Amino acid sequence: MPAGLLLYTTATPNGHKVTVFLEELKAAYGVEYDVEKIDISKNTQKEPWFIKLNPNGRIPVLVDRNRDNFVVFETAAILLYLQQFYDKDGKFGFDKEKDPNNYSELLQWIFFAHGGVGPMQGQSNHFHKYAPEDIPYAKKRYSEETKRLYGVLEIRLQDRDYLVGPGRGTYSIADINVIAWIRFHKIAGIESLDEWPRLKDWVERATSRPAFQEGVTIPK
Repeated sequence: MPAGLLLYTTATPNGHKVTVFLEELKAAYGVEYDVEKIDISKNTQKEPWFIKLNPNGRIPVLVDRNRDNFVVFETAAILLYLQQFYDKDGKFGFDKEKDPNNYSELLQWIFFAHGGVGPMQGQSNHFHKYAPEDIPYAKKRYSEETKRLYGVLEIRLQDRDYLVGPGRGTYSIADINVIAWIRFHKIAGIESLDEWPRLKDWVERATSRPAFQEGVTIPK
């Protein structure tokens, strides 16, 4: 019998954000999901059937069979959707009515990653590993901006274990949303995280979770 959720994805940082969170939901609540691997090397995500799901032609895309095949695209939107409908005890997020300040901070750090670390490190990854020609200016520009953004996270984590939540914070989708990128720092030309010790500890703390470790192996 098909699972209630169907994810179209591939093994990229954006794809792993969702599979990690789905594995966390599976561990916490028994949420089951199916995966269909999209071969981006063949531009499967540009085929007409996929464009009907996501006009932007990008992975991941979630189809919620439990809610009349409702479709969600854009990684941050998928994380927020899953937290809203499937994290019934609020283990990985905050209620906007009952805890509006932490909910707002959750959104702030998700949007920080969506507009900062994600696109900047994505460009650095591209120019360091995938670009058809060596462009030193581009490599330096994007790796330096990625480092600056790591510094912002280092400041936030000065007295915290996680980005959002009372006290030292609570592991949430805000953390998943950015750590999935930072895992690939070497591709971006950043050999070590030693320059940012709090960030390094935070990444190791999150990625040691069994659900995180399983999520980054999906799709198989």
